Amino acid sequence: MTSHGAVEAINGLTARWAATLPDDGTVLAAAGVWPLLGLLADGAAGPARQELSAALGIPADGAATAARDLISVLGATRGLRTALGLWTRDTLSLEAAWRDKLPADAHRQLTGDPISDQTELDAWAAKCTDGQIDAMPVTVNAATQLVLASALTLRTDWIRPFTSGDMEVGTGPWRGKDVAGLHRRTSLLNRVGVADTPAGPLTELQVIGAHGIDVHLYLGTPEVTAGRLLPAAVSTLHNRRAMVSGDRLPYGDSGPGLSVSRALSVDGKPSLDVSTAAFTVNAHHDLLNRAGLFGLRSSTDASHGHFPGVSAEPLAVQQAGQAMTATFGARGFRSGAVTAVILGPTGVPQHRFRAREISVRFDRPFGFLALHRTSRLVLNAGWVTDPDICDESSGDW
Repeated sequence: MTSHGAVEAINGLTARWAATLPDDGTVLAAAGVWPLLGLLADGAAGPARQELSAALGIPADGAATAARDLISVLGATRGLRTALGLWTRDTLSLEAAWRDKLPADAHRQLTGDPISDQTELDAWAAKCTDGQIDAMPVTVNAATQLVLASALTLRTDWIRPFTSGDMEVGTGPWRGKDVAGLHRRTSLLNRVGVADTPAGPLTELQVIGAHGIDVHLYLGTPEVTAGRLLPAAVSTLHNRRAMVSGDRLPYGDSGPGLSVSRALSVDGKPSLDVSTAAFTVNAHHDLLNRAGLFGLRSSTDASHGHFPGVSAEPLAVQQAGQAMTATFGARGFRSGAVTAVILGPTGVPQHRFRAREISVRFDRPFGFLALHRTSRLVLNAGWVTDPDICDESSGDW
């Protein structure tokens, strides 16, 4: 896969992002955000560069290379597909050193027509996610100078499929609902475990998929929130000693939703009976709502530019978002995520040169010509002696 340092950095961003989530159903992909932040950090300067580096968890100097390596490695992994897209206006000159760190086929042109450009961007999102995401999470406008986007799709089939069926729920918020259940039995007790975490006891179920891609399910105590459980779950991935596997759990109620007992058996083999709910979750994240988390606070300041390594033109972040969907079913898991950042011009122009300035006033009778540009054919000729006055409406349009 990718380097250990990059894995820890991306997982760190995942944990910090998850800690901010409400308890509504949602899904996120920090692996889709991280490479975009890396490319931006490489071209940033000043506070923006420092903030992006802190959010990435690695120095900005190597961020673009790490971002490109991540996209390349993920894209070469079976079950995963990645794409990177860069769109710029033809009036925006990119710094060659930055542009050359992107894949050669990533760069495309914006026309300046927001409707046409948005249509192309949405089509790219749909194509790169096999239709799971049908539109970009950002909207271009006439001021848009640059769009940087990533797409990440995952598909894995279970080594052992579940059996579909109803799941009875006797307590909790799902009580009385017609839950679509997934069930299966295995003799591999180490597929389940319990860890003692800062969020309380956490039950983990490993669902093994093809091509080395798995999905882990986590259950905490009834009162634990998503913002506490998910960061704790991420931490267990890097501290497996904290996880007590099913073959070592004590008898009784050993963890949330989990009990261990001795039962009659035909063949004497142990068994792990699993019941869970099938699900599909969709989410749209405005990354600027958590600008500090993603290192984007300073770079949204439109009073001056922040990315001299991207372009000599002063640019600031205008929008940043992620659209995502994920489905867990009887036969496997699939997800799609598109993340995008829009850069636009700053609000205060940078006067870097001195130039001749001429002033002219037409404050007495004057003449005019209307002509065909190419042939210079004069279509109208006139002379103005009676200009409109300010209380007349004839000249307002």
